[in-house]
Amino acid sequence: MRIGELAALVGVSTRTVRHYHRQGVLPEPPRLANGYREYGMRDAIALARVRRLVELGLSLSEARDVIAEDRDRDLADILVEIDADLARQEHEIKLRRARLAELLSQAESGALGPDDTASPELLAFLRQVEVPTSKAAEWDRDLLVLMDSMATAPDRERASAMFAGLAADPEIAARGHAFYRRLDELTDAGRDDPRIGPLARELADYSREHLIAEGGPHDHGWDPAAVEPFLDELAPAQAEVIRQAVRLIAAQTGG
Repeated sequence: MRIGELAALVGVSTRTVRHYHRQGVLPEPPRLANGYREYGMRDAIALARVRRLVELGLSLSEARDVIAEDRDRDLADILVEIDADLARQEHEIKLRRARLAELLSQAESGALGPDDTASPELLAFLRQVEVPTSKAAEWDRDLLVLMDSMATAPDRERASAMFAGLAADPEIAARGHAFYRRLDELTDAGRDDPRIGPLARELADYSREHLIAEGGPHDHGWDPAAVEPFLDELAPAQAEVIRQAVRLIAAQTGG
């Protein structure tokens, strides 16, 4: 297949394919006698793998290492791995849609008030912290409410106890405001900004201390892939902070 067909198959632009070639991430086949480059199924699978790795937050240099290792692997093994990843994504989406369908049904029947999807403890915590007005703070509040509303009963009970405990801690508000301020400072920064790594590590440490040890709603489910759909509204550098923090937590908790 030609480069346009390859790009269309994976759902990217030809510019993206050429960019991966220039960065050495995706091997570029030699030109044939007719002047065109011909791509095969292994090239398509490699391109799909790169896109998925980038979505998970890996840098292009990290993705390049993975793709290089794939060259020595059997094609069937790679396909099995991709299929397993897609199955996990499908399962997570089904669970979210089921919960959202339940909430929609309750909302349409008038059973939900404007804040009834969030636990009283979370709302009290948000009032106690007095979340500042900023894009990062607004995103965090909305995500907390969404996750709290979608949690199952046992997880929600643990989360409610956690939020009640956090609200009673006089240092939580100050630390939270400092995190929001530092995230806001990254609004116009690139994904390679040197402030990203330190802030991600501090957020990961903070989350392990307060959201996991105290039995938060995700103490057993820190999946780096699951956070991706929620990062679109953040600036690239801000999203990278959250992405790296979740990956650090997942690596240390087995999530």
